[in-house]
Amino acid sequence: MTPVSTSPRKSADERRESILEAALIEFADRGLHGTSTDDIARRAGISQPYLFRLFGTKKELFLAACARCMRETGDAFAEAAAGKGGDQALEAIGAAYVQMLEADPRRLRLQMHMYAACDDADVRKVARDGFGELYRLAAAASGASRARITRFFAKGMLINVLASMDVRNSSLGWAQDLLAGCREDD
Repeated sequence: MTPVSTSPRKSADERRESILEAALIEFADRGLHGTSTDDIARRAGISQPYLFRLFGTKKELFLAACARCMRETGDAFAEAAAGKGGDQALEAIGAAYVQMLEADPRRLRLQMHMYAACDDADVRKVARDGFGELYRLAAAASGASRARITRFFAKGMLINVLASMDVRNSSLGWAQDLLAGCREDD
C-alpha cells in the first residue's frame, strides 16, 4: 500500500488568515454586495459552511477583511515612520503607502469598496476606526499641526482616487498635473 501524502493541517487561525486573504481579493473585485461567499470559499479552498462557521455572515467577513486591510496599512505607516519625525515621517509614510498600493492594488480597491459601503453602520464603524488609527499614527509620528495632517490625508485621498482610475501612466493632462502636484511640497 502506498502511503498517502498529506500536507500539515492548518490551525483555525491559519485558515482564518487564508480566508481573509481570499476575501480581500474577492471583495476588492466586487465589493460587499457583489461578492459571493461561494467564490471566497472556493478561492480559500474550503467549504462554504466552514467559512460561515468561522465568520458567521458575509458581512462579518467583509468587516474582518476591511479591518485587517486598515490594520496592515497602519503597520506600514508605523514601520515607515519609525525613528523619524516631522515632514520626514510624513514623507516616509506617504512613500510606504504608495509602494503598498503599487505592490497590491487590491488593498486600495477594498478600501474604496469599504468607503462606498459606509451607509451600513457596521462598515462605517470599521472605516472610522481604521482611518482614525491612521490619523493618530501619522499625527503622533510627525508631531505636525492639525492643518498639516489634514493636507497630508487630503493628498492621500486624492492619490487613492487617481490610483483607482489608473491614470498614473496615462497621457491625460489633468491627471498628470494632479499627480505632479501630489509630489510637490505643501
